[in-house]
Amino acid sequence: MNTPISMPSPTGTAKKPKEVIKEDAMWMQKELINSNYKELASARANNRKVAATFVPGNLNELLMCFDFARSLPETNALQNGMRKKSGKFIMDAERDGQSEDVCTYVKADLGMMQGGEIGPTGEALPVPDILLLSYTGCFTFMKWFELIRHKYGCETVMLHVPYQGDGKITPAMKDYVVKQLKETVIPTLERVSGVKFDIDRLRQYMRESVKAEDNLVHVLQSAKNRPSPIDGYFGAVYYIGPIFTAFRGTKEATEYYRVLRGEIDERVRLGKGPVTPDGDMGEEKYRLIVEGPPNWTSFRDFWKMFYEEGAVVVSSTYAKVGGLYDFGFRHDPENPLESLAEYCLGCYTNHSLPGRVDIICNYMEQYQADGLLINSIKSCNSFSAGQLLLLREVEKRTGKPAAFIETDLVDPRYFSAANVKNRLESYFQMIKQKRTYGHAAPTGPGGNPIIPIAAN
Repeated sequence: MNTPISMPSPTGTAKKPKEVIKEDAMWMQKELINSNYKELASARANNRKVAATFVPGNLNELLMCFDFARSLPETNALQNGMRKKSGKFIMDAERDGQSEDVCTYVKADLGMMQGGEIGPTGEALPVPDILLLSYTGCFTFMKWFELIRHKYGCETVMLHVPYQGDGKITPAMKDYVVKQLKETVIPTLERVSGVKFDIDRLRQYMRESVKAEDNLVHVLQSAKNRPSPIDGYFGAVYYIGPIFTAFRGTKEATEYYRVLRGEIDERVRLGKGPVTPDGDMGEEKYRLIVEGPPNWTSFRDFWKMFYEEGAVVVSSTYAKVGGLYDFGFRHDPENPLESLAEYCLGCYTNHSLPGRVDIICNYMEQYQADGLLINSIKSCNSFSAGQLLLLREVEKRTGKPAAFIETDLVDPRYFSAANVKNRLESYFQMIKQKRTYGHAAPTGPGGNPIIPIAAN
C-alpha cells in the first residue's frame, strides 16, 4: 500500500502542498529512526549511557548488551542534509578552521555541535559517554573521533580492523579482531556502562539480526526481476536504514523487514516497478548499477532525474556499505565474537579496489544491468579514490558503458542540478547508442556522447 503525505510549502505561502508517495514500510523506517532520536534525547533522564559509533562495521548487537543508547554521527549528518540544515553547519565548521576538503559529514557534525547539540528532529542529543570506533576503510573516522574526544573529553575505544588488501579474510585477521574484542573493547564497555557482558544476550540479538538480514537480501535481490520492484539506490536508502544503524538485532527491525518483504513480494506479483516520491515509476527503460553514496541535500531532485527518464538502479554499492549480506554473510549466534570480526572485515569500504571491481561486475551480470554510473563524492576519499580506474576496468570486463558524475554528501554548494542532469541525459543516450550500434558513441567536449543522426 502506498500512502501519500502532504508536504507544506517551506515559505509558508499558499502554494499547493506536494504529496510524497512512500511504501508503508518506508514510513515504518522513518518512525524507527525518529524513535532512536527520542531515545537519545531522553537518555540522561532515564539514566542511560550513550555510545557514539559509525555505520560500516558497527557493533550494534554488542552495544545493546551494555544497555547503551546508540548515536551515529554519519546518520546525524545525512539526516540534517535531507532536512536542508547541513549547509549552515558546514560553513560554521569552516569558519572554525576546518578545511573545505574535509569530509562534509564531519563538518556537518562539528557544526551541529557548535549550534548546541540540536539533532535532526529538533531534540537535543546527549554528549556521548564513549566513542566506539571500528575502523573499516575510512581514515577520516579516526580524525573525526579525535575531534569529538577533544571537545567532550569522553573515553574512546578503537577496534582496529585489517584491510582486505589481498581480497580475502584470513584466520589470522579474524583472530586479531576477536582478541581486541575480548581484551580491550568488551572490558571497556563493561567499565563505562557498569553492565557485565553476557554472551547469551549477544547470541539472542544475533538471532534477530539473521532474520532481518535474510529478508533484506530477499528485498534487494528482488531487483533481478523485470521490472524491478525496487530502486536499489534511492529506495534502498529507506530499506537499509534500520539494519545499518541502531536497530540490527532488535525485534523492531525483524518486524520491519518482514513487512517490507511482504510489500515487495506483492509488487513483484503485480508486475510493478519501484515506488518513487511521485508514485509508481513508469516504464523501465534503463537498468543501472551505481557506485558511491547519494547526494543528501538534493536527494529527491537527484532521484527524480532518474525515474523521469525511466532509469532504475537495480543494485548499488552504497546499499552494501553497512554489510555485504547478499554475498552470504550472516551474523552467527553460535560464534558471536568471530561473527562480529567477520562482519567488520567484510564491509564494502574495507575491500581492495580489485575486490570492488569484482563486486560491481558481479552485479552487472546478476542484475542484467545496462551500465555503471559512478557518483563521485568530492569530500569522500573512501569511495572516490580510484573510481576512474574502477570505471575503466568495469567497462573493459563487461563491455557495458559507464559514466561519471560528481556531487557531495551534505554540502549543497557541490550539487549542480543542471550539470548532473546534462551528464545523466548524455549517459542514457550512450546506452541507447550501445543497444543500437553495439558500441558506445564517440565523445565530444565534456565527455558527452556524439550521437549519429538517423536518416529519415
